[in-house]
This record gives sequence, structure tokens and C-alpha cells, in this order.
Amino acid sequence: MSFEFWVFFYIKAKLSMPMIIGKVLENEKRVKFNEEIHCTGCGKQVPGGLQTGESYYQTKLFKIELESFKKSYLCGICRDKKRQEKN
Repeated sequence: MSFEFWVFFYIKAKLSMPMIIGKVLENEKRVKFNEEIHCTGCGKQVPGGLQTGESYYQTKLFKIELESFKKSYLCGICRDKKRQEKN
């Protein structure tokens, strides 16, 4: 199979996988939720949703961590640009 196919397949898989935030204990149910998150560098909206552990969801610590995540999130392109600038 061609390189382009595998790149497309990888990107498609990555976009459909929700990010995990916070704590997920072993054998714990995960809570899936959608939160509007934008890249702080370019403003693009993050595709997909988020996941966290059932016991951690909606706690005070969870809400603090989520707000911090929203304020500092960089998409892959902006993260790579920042990484290249350091080198």
C-alpha cells in the first residue's frame, strides 16, 4: 500500500480518537465528553472529544485542570513549530 494511504489512515485514526485528560484508574469506566477547545496558537478547533475517569469527572480538580488545558493547548502544527524554534 502507498505511503499516502498510510498517512491518511493515521491522520483519520488520530482525529477520531478522543484525548484523555486527568486520572483514569485501572478498570475504571471512562466518561466521554465534548468540550470546545481551540488552539492558543492558531485558533483552530480541536477535533474529537475528551475522556476522563468516572470518579475524576466533574470534581473541582478536574475543572481546574480542564481550564488550564484550554488555556495552554497547542494543535500539532503549532506544537511542532514551537519545537523547531527551540532547536
